[in-house]
Amino acid sequence: MIICNLFNMKYLFYILVLLFVISTGVSGQIPAQTIPDFQFLGADKKTFTTKDLPKDKMMFFVFFDSECDHCQHAIKNIDKNYQAFQKTATYIISIDDHEKINKFMNTYGPHLKTQKNVVFLQDKFNQFITKFTPRKYPSMFLYSAENKLLDYEDNEESIFRFLNIINKNRQIKKSKANSLLIINQFL
Repeated sequence: MIICNLFNMKYLFYILVLLFVISTGVSGQIPAQTIPDFQFLGADKKTFTTKDLPKDKMMFFVFFDSECDHCQHAIKNIDKNYQAFQKTATYIISIDDHEKINKFMNTYGPHLKTQKNVVFLQDKFNQFITKFTPRKYPSMFLYSAENKLLDYEDNEESIFRFLNIINKNRQIKKSKANSLLIINQFL
């Protein structure tokens, strides 16, 4: 009986420690401020690394789990606004295998599946959580062309924040292009 009580106390202790770590550690993580080095697998089973990222456009990373309700809503919201993301390089990443990723995207992101700027990646080596340090599913990161974090969000209803930044960036680029045209006319 004493051994049983000790076992239960030990089990209870582990549960309390686990709950403490989860409650303090997960919410305290700071999302990666710059894009870390990584290695994921593409649908073609080829390795996709940081070296494969574009140098001239914003990059939008979405980390999801196919069983997550919030992830389903996030992908639906992104899918509804897929045209606004066309000027970004978009990476949809999961630890799930590509079969699950495809099934998930067929259901929740059918427009995204057909876009040239969207790449589906499998985190087979479990690097995303340790390198990008997301807080929870879904985790969405928008990085500048200089690889600096512009915004992080894990609320599926906050897609509008990314849309605002992308649109603002687009307007700035147009304004710079127009200024260059005017300057060139005077030269």
